[in-house]
Amino acid sequence: MMSNSSTSMAHTLSFGSVRQSPPLSSNFALTHGLLDSAAEQLMVQKDFQAAFDTCERGLVSLLNTEQEDSRYGELKAALCIVGIQALAELNQWPGVLAWILQHYECPEKISAKIMQMCILLYTKVGEQAMMQEAGNVWLCCPSNGRLVGFGTVAELYLLHILVPLGHMTEARELVFGEVGGIAFTEDQKQTALDIVENKENLSQEQPPSPNPNPSPVVVVAGLNTPQGAGIQKLEALLRLLNRGLSVASGGLFRLRRVFLAAVLLYMLFVRMDPAHPSSFPWISQMLQMLKQMWDAMFAPYYQARAQS
Repeated sequence: MMSNSSTSMAHTLSFGSVRQSPPLSSNFALTHGLLDSAAEQLMVQKDFQAAFDTCERGLVSLLNTEQEDSRYGELKAALCIVGIQALAELNQWPGVLAWILQHYECPEKISAKIMQMCILLYTKVGEQAMMQEAGNVWLCCPSNGRLVGFGTVAELYLLHILVPLGHMTEARELVFGEVGGIAFTEDQKQTALDIVENKENLSQEQPPSPNPNPSPVVVVAGLNTPQGAGIQKLEALLRLLNRGLSVASGGLFRLRRVFLAAVLLYMLFVRMDPAHPSSFPWISQMLQMLKQMWDAMFAPYYQARAQS
């Protein structure tokens, strides 16, 4: 099917001076149909490779449309967004930025929505540095300052790239420079400055580490172990129990026994060392869930006593 589409396109380009080109509306209708097919393959059929291939065909079909038309930019961005999601599902995220640049030619021309999505994607996989140069070039382009999503891109670039990577000088320049003047209000600038200063204070208090972002790595590594999988299952069990306690109307003393058994299982199964740094996130989460369960179990009792 791909070869037929390519042959048909080549035939149209070769004889464009002789044959009348199809109307713009039909080209957009064809591209829109491919977009719908790609979305269905991605979300419903879970055929991620087929979804990506369909996006590629849709982007090729846009070559026959007029780029000045507003629908061109919208359809191109939508196809690229679906394609990014498909590549992420295929675990081919390292090639996402290169694929986007293949269709947009340079970072300055990338749409704001796609730039936001790329920053979030590379942040999710812990590779923010891959977006640093492209994000800086995009933000420094004067024409992008008029786009609706410019402020969101600047905020994501500051919070998810510059600050986590420890580039505090660049972060200050972004906030108080030309980009910050366009993207942020005075209150937002002050909030951003507070975030930068807090990060600097934390960096000074903590001993230097070769890994610029150690905490997420510890958590991710833990989730890949059998113990990490057990923690996830037990957390889900505790959350389910918490929801049950919040809607329960009676039998609280019996539920207390279930709750105590779940907590004991949690501690015995995980066998966490409270003094180990990797245990801090799990202990914090467990304490939050314990507080929620305690409120769900005993808040009605205290409210009844207060009313009486």
